Amino acid sequence: MIQTAAVPVKPLFIVLVATLSLLLLVSLLSPHTPLPQSSSVSLSEKVDIWSVKRMVEWRPCEWWLQGHLTALPAKSNGYIRVDCYGGLNQMRRDLCDGVGVARLLNATLVLPKFEVAAYWNESSGFADVFDVDYFIHQMNGFVKVVKELPSEIASREPVHVDCSKRKGHFDYIESVLPSLLKHHYIAITPAMSQRRDRYPKYAKAALCQACYSALRLTRSLEKKASDLLEAIPKPFLSLHLRFEPDMVAYSQCEYSGLSAVSMNAIEAARGDKKPWTGELAQIWRKRGKCPLTPNETAFMLQALHIPKTTNIYLAAGDGVMELEGLASVYKNIITKSAILSGDDFASMHGNTKAALDYYVSINSDSYIATYFGNMDKMVAAIRAFKGLYKTLFLSRRAFADLTSKGLEGEELMQALWKAHMDDFVMGIGSALPDCFCEFKL
Repeated sequence: MIQTAAVPVKPLFIVLVATLSLLLLVSLLSPHTPLPQSSSVSLSEKVDIWSVKRMVEWRPCEWWLQGHLTALPAKSNGYIRVDCYGGLNQMRRDLCDGVGVARLLNATLVLPKFEVAAYWNESSGFADVFDVDYFIHQMNGFVKVVKELPSEIASREPVHVDCSKRKGHFDYIESVLPSLLKHHYIAITPAMSQRRDRYPKYAKAALCQACYSALRLTRSLEKKASDLLEAIPKPFLSLHLRFEPDMVAYSQCEYSGLSAVSMNAIEAARGDKKPWTGELAQIWRKRGKCPLTPNETAFMLQALHIPKTTNIYLAAGDGVMELEGLASVYKNIITKSAILSGDDFASMHGNTKAALDYYVSINSDSYIATYFGNMDKMVAAIRAFKGLYKTLFLSRRAFADLTSKGLEGEELMQALWKAHMDDFVMGIGSALPDCFCEFKL
């Protein structure tokens, strides 16, 4: 029998205690240690939201990155032009959807048509904003794109197939392919409700490639955007703030404490969009339908421990109201109109201004949005594509729900911190699931 030497119990106990103490100390000092998952985190700790360790990230799905491996059919079923309406990011969304439809229907894509929109102060087309040659090159293998139509087709207008208001089980193959085969040249306005779950992977891959890899600004516009980015003090947070008269009017929400100028502007923009009143107004607000005011935005940024000295680039359209509610707390507000020369800025249209905001936002150190619109979804996704995860959407629903319960001051800040910390930890809002897959850390 092999005999082992006796080890004294007391020295072994001391060694174990020392080892455990050392491990605990290393854990506490580690910069990657997650904050407690509870609202007991003290505001006095001054740890901003970006310091919380994430558990989930969204990254491009493999089937997208390898989507071009599915060869295009030798013969096309015809030509599709995508007609895009609205602001730049709405048109970008329609274009991406249209590319997916073109691949689904085995069609050749004609360069999209950006509709002139007086409402958006807009007259620029696709080629005025995006690099056409780069787009065609990047889509090679995903879908065929042409600048010009064959002579026998170019002389006529396409047959328009409006899919924009189709809902539910609308199917492009059943409803649009027959028109494409019959006329060989059609124009579509993509459906608002896409059935992408029914797309084959190669069609989804074409959509994703168009959205996040193929759209590059023209050289002149990218140069202007790059100069703007260079002029912004670093590091900086890009804040997409939506509190324009038309946005508030469309939301059908009412606000108290606004200036007479703001109230008049909202009333002028209302049209037939009358605000909800009474109990319905409370229900609407608690569903997160009401835009955050600049003052509410400043409060929420403080709840997330964003320092008041932070450089904030204001990614916003013309006419944001009540801006002093933010600027009185966060003094370092930067706007594109302040950096760009007066004549240069005045000559820009809505699309080109929105393109500058998009470029700056996808390259900012951090990005926070008060809304969850087309720009926000695109920016969040492209930032995830670039590996930039300091991205967050302020929760209008959480703010409305918590304030309706009577929370205010530090108690409200603690509750808002908890709600947003949980979202950030789980990667909620980092990207859309159409093109990105969950990756657990």
